Amino acid sequence: MKQFTGSITALVTPFKNTAVDEEAFCALVERQIAAGTHGLVPVGTTGESATLSDEEHERVVKLCVETAAGRVPVIGGAGSNETAYSISMAQRLQEAGVDAILSVTGYYNRPSQAGLIAHYTALHDATDIPIIVYNVPARTAVNITIDTMAALSKLPRIVGIKDATADLGRVALQRRLCGKDFLQISGEDMTAVGYNAMGGVGCISVSSNIAPDLCAQMQQATLNDDFVTARALQDRLAPLHEALFTDTSPGPAKYALSLLGLCSEEVRLPLVTPGEFSRGKVKAALKELGLTD
Repeated sequence: MKQFTGSITALVTPFKNTAVDEEAFCALVERQIAAGTHGLVPVGTTGESATLSDEEHERVVKLCVETAAGRVPVIGGAGSNETAYSISMAQRLQEAGVDAILSVTGYYNRPSQAGLIAHYTALHDATDIPIIVYNVPARTAVNITIDTMAALSKLPRIVGIKDATADLGRVALQRRLCGKDFLQISGEDMTAVGYNAMGGVGCISVSSNIAPDLCAQMQQATLNDDFVTARALQDRLAPLHEALFTDTSPGPAKYALSLLGLCSEEVRLPLVTPGEFSRGKVKAALKELGLTD
């Protein structure tokens, strides 16, 4: 099994005149790998999965797999609030050659903990590759309890969690119940260093879309137990982390990439491009990092 650790970028999906900009997307993948990014997540929340058609979803993931060409692991987004759809998409992405699946909890439905266990068990039994569970209650309105995560960790191909709760206390409790080999990956940039200090092994990051080299260096420092270096890098990156969530993500991230000349800031409705306050924060963060004049 490939290692799913370090700086793992939750890739944006660039658009051009409402269509997926395939050329820009492949260039973003190449930029990530050249900068030292440890892994890639196409078509997650940051990739605007909710607004892509099935055909676009599969195409973007295939482009990522083909462009990465085995140089870094690709974790395909295959979450839904319908278990049958999650299974179908996961199977299609498995055929496309992803190294693992990232699957979010059932949003809107608000399933019980028993429902979550049944959902992920069905997904596990229908696929043959590693699964990383995505817990982001701020978006889904349902939280995976630590006991539920412990139960799911007993399934051999559920190998880890993307934890976007920003609750650092969960890390120690989950390690006790899930075991030290269970992968705990932060899904929240601002607390990523603290998460790894508690026992995490990486971050599925929005900020690494913009500053992949610094995010990779920061994550590598934590993996090397060099938290002096990691804290210094996090201090540099903190204004960017903050700026990218001053409006609905991934709007600010796409705006930042547009300022760097890497893709359009175009998003799909019901998302809109960020407002002036957010734009100002993004511009200031990029300038502070030396990415723009």
